[in-house]
Amino acid sequence: MENDELTVALGGNVKWRFPSVHPEGVKFGLIAAAITAVLFLVGWEIPGWLMVMVTIWVLAFFRDPVRAVPQDERAIVAPADGLVTLIQRVPPPREMAGADGLGDQPMIRVSIFMSVFDVHINRTPIGGMVKSVVYISGKFLNADLDKASEDNERQHILVERHDGVRIGFTQIAGLVARRIVPFVKPGDMVAAGQRIGLIRFGSRVDVYLPAGTAPRVVLGQRTVAGETILGQIGDMRVISGIQQ
Repeated sequence: MENDELTVALGGNVKWRFPSVHPEGVKFGLIAAAITAVLFLVGWEIPGWLMVMVTIWVLAFFRDPVRAVPQDERAIVAPADGLVTLIQRVPPPREMAGADGLGDQPMIRVSIFMSVFDVHINRTPIGGMVKSVVYISGKFLNADLDKASEDNERQHILVERHDGVRIGFTQIAGLVARRIVPFVKPGDMVAAGQRIGLIRFGSRVDVYLPAGTAPRVVLGQRTVAGETILGQIGDMRVISGIQQ
């Protein structure tokens, strides 16, 4: 490790700060604030104070905190804040299957459910080139259900590393969510943990781990986008955990 890297790792003074609001959420915050102002102007104080809380919640929903991304070549980082609700071995989605995608063999899928209180900015699990971005319209079932992976509005993103390893992940809209907003397109180069999109108002993200990789998270565990390591490429060590 170089001296300047050692200084960053061991020294420095990091202070807490309020997360910024992503530009995608500013317009919603302004709309809520405008409605709040109108309610107070016409003398409707109780609805006005309720709208104050709604405005604060809208701004909090679109918060965009800074994350410390692990600099590990083998690390697959969580793309979303939320709760690990499903870990299953399933075939890859047909939109990401085949020789140009994730193949056709079953893979381990880790599902992360985001409530309306979680950060909804999503990040890429690995760095590399965005091979494909496929949007599919669909239903708005509870994103916590297994069938939401096939029935709901969703967007598949496939990223390929410099060594050919590919990771596929899917943004899935939920009961309240009505729009998936991408920040990337095919051909873009992304760094691990980079922001790649968001889902408005409650949803889920599925990550398909490559062959020979076991999950390093357990059911019921909470993840932090860009920080929590879901697995390490080529590491088949299985961990277990209990909720307490």
